[in-house]
Amino acid sequence: MAKPNFQYEKRQKELEKKRKKEEKLKRKLEKGNSPDDGTEASEADADGAEANDADPSAT
Repeated sequence: MAKPNFQYEKRQKELEKKRKKEEKLKRKLEKGNSPDDGTEASEADADGAEANDADPSAT
């Protein structure tokens, strides 16, 4: 019977943990940036539209 290779199994577990941790961090960063980016764009568009509407009526 073959002897189990514990070093290989341990390395595979470490790689899996590392991959999951990186994916979680990536999702966290995307989640954190997405609402902020969308909010800033919406506010900038709204402010820009209001300023543009105000300028023609002032002249």
